[in-house]
Amino acid sequence: MSFSAVAKNELARVAAQRSCCFMAELAALVKMDGSIQISGARQVSLNIVTENVAVARKTFSLIRKLFGLHTEVRVQRNNRLRKNNVYMVHLPPQPGMDEILKRLGMVDGAGRLESKVRESLVHRDCCRRSYLRGVFLGGGSVNNPEGNYHLEITTGQEYFANFVARLMDKYQLNARVSRRKNWFVIYLKESEQISAFLNVIGAHSALLNFENARIYKDMRNQVNRLVNCETANLNKTVNAAVRQLENIELISSTLGLEKLPESLRETAELRIKYPDASLKELGGLMAPQLGKSGVNHRLRKLEEIADRIRKR
Repeated sequence: MSFSAVAKNELARVAAQRSCCFMAELAALVKMDGSIQISGARQVSLNIVTENVAVARKTFSLIRKLFGLHTEVRVQRNNRLRKNNVYMVHLPPQPGMDEILKRLGMVDGAGRLESKVRESLVHRDCCRRSYLRGVFLGGGSVNNPEGNYHLEITTGQEYFANFVARLMDKYQLNARVSRRKNWFVIYLKESEQISAFLNVIGAHSALLNFENARIYKDMRNQVNRLVNCETANLNKTVNAAVRQLENIELISSTLGLEKLPESLRETAELRIKYPDASLKELGGLMAPQLGKSGVNHRLRKLEEIADRIRKR
């Protein structure tokens, strides 16, 4: 099961405390996945379609809890795309449907389709959290934190995408909106922002799992960086030592180490005797002892002499 499915299953079990929050969450689900169907004699029905059985169950529960209407759940097999079942929560034509659509913000007072979201649905902080929870249940997804950090909510309405982004920004989430063909995507890419959003909508178990995976991933990356850094430093030290030995051998075979100043001869002989020693270790073997910069200065002098010999 994907991380998104686990998070949605948890959110489907989250119960709000107030009826206004029930309404906000259901309104968001209907806005994301709902469609109005008008049959003969202006008989109005409402369909909410989802691929998650827990989301369908919660939608059904919210409708019955808020309105007590006759509601059906239909299951269809998506054979064409070989995906899981598709669940449709269906409200058939019945008395009170027009009033319910108005309360959910689907139609305005004149019965026309409503494109904007009523501020009364998200007036309180608890309602805003419930609305965002419904939006995520209706069209959200979040990557497994072991991979790339990415959370997104997809909708077909540009105005609604910008509205949801502004709603998320009330919690300092810095949401972004981009267009993907005919869809609009609200997304978060920072791990801290994704954690904050999961906390806002009440997915606390998913949040803990996300944080555990994130911490493990960050620690693993840090260890890899340290190992790579140590390996690079080791390779650099080995290459430098090999080059120094080549310079000393060239000087010895042409000019002779006895022709060198005493300080350079001492450094060359110690490098030959201790080819794997670091500059600090070489300096500790000298009498008197010498620091890393002093040893490095002498080795550069030896390299300059070897370069002059190569040129001749």
